[in-house]
Amino acid sequence: MVYSLSSIIYLIGEQHEQSRTRREASKDAGITKAQAEAALKSFSEAVAKTAKKDGKLTLVGFGTFSLAKRKARKGRNPKTGEAIKIKASKTVKFTAGKNLKASL
Repeated sequence: MVYSLSSIIYLIGEQHEQSRTRREASKDAGITKAQAEAALKSFSEAVAKTAKKDGKLTLVGFGTFSLAKRKARKGRNPKTGEAIKIKASKTVKFTAGKNLKASL
């Protein structure tokens, strides 16, 4: 299964979900919430930097973050129905690893 970075961020969640993620990470690792927040921020920045530089970051057993390019395309404004041009863009996709899939 492949997820876009925006989907992963959505799954990780809104503000209350982020608080819960920090709280659980700090509890599991035996560190403060501030340290957990710094670690999660560092992780997300490392993923972005490595994906931009190398195009791919693999965490064995967890999954792979990879850079994907979306071509320019035509779309529709959902409010007006008007045809619009969508610019080409880059995104990060996530493919779950074997251990992560097995744990779900």
